[in-house]
Amino acid sequence: MRAHHALVHGLLSEGMGLRAIARHLGWGRHTVQRYARTARWQDMVTGHRTRPSRLDIHQPYLQRRIDETDGAITTTQLREELAACGHRVPYSSLRDWTRSRLTWPDAPAPAAAAPSVRTVVGWITRHPDTLAEDDTTQLKAVLDTCPELHQTHELVRDFAQMLAHRTGAALPDWISTARTAQLPGITSFAHGLTADLEAVIAGLTVHWSSGGTEGAVNRVKKIKRQLYGRAGFELLRKLILLQ
Repeated sequence: MRAHHALVHGLLSEGMGLRAIARHLGWGRHTVQRYARTARWQDMVTGHRTRPSRLDIHQPYLQRRIDETDGAITTTQLREELAACGHRVPYSSLRDWTRSRLTWPDAPAPAAAAPSVRTVVGWITRHPDTLAEDDTTQLKAVLDTCPELHQTHELVRDFAQMLAHRTGAALPDWISTARTAQLPGITSFAHGLTADLEAVIAGLTVHWSSGGTEGAVNRVKKIKRQLYGRAGFELLRKLILLQ
């Protein structure tokens, strides 16, 4: 602040105007005016005024009215009382003066933020045992307010049980329930399973899978990419056998 005050007064001594100083420094004109109107930089710190405020002569009356109402009177009411006596004062000045003198009602406590869609999806798709106690409580509150989401939660849990316990025989009933529910996403997913229902049931029942074959195919593709696609069958065969 001291440096800014000296800078403004230095430019004023060189004959520059307030607008020119504001443009030169990139400051607001009112900011430059505040520095220009104070003879000492300490006056800005202590709040000393170089010019009397229009509220100065009304402060005894305003303070008396505040004391009589125990601070319950509003800034608007004070301004209207002054206006009725023929004294018009700027609302902003009166508001700034009364801000620390009036009794303001306690602001209501901010409402807890609702969980995001991604958070709720994570709660639904994760294993219940991995959820914290607070997460479980919030999930229950969300499901209680939305019957469709509660039904979605049950269908997801039932499908997870089929995956974990290899109970593929229950899939047709699950598909029928999901179709009847008419839930976006879930219903279309259930419809897609019917395209190759026997294979899906087998995948949810037997312990064998094509995972090993897919791994070998991916390894061959990786070798071909390393050789920029120029590896013939014989070269690929030797490289695979060597590994």
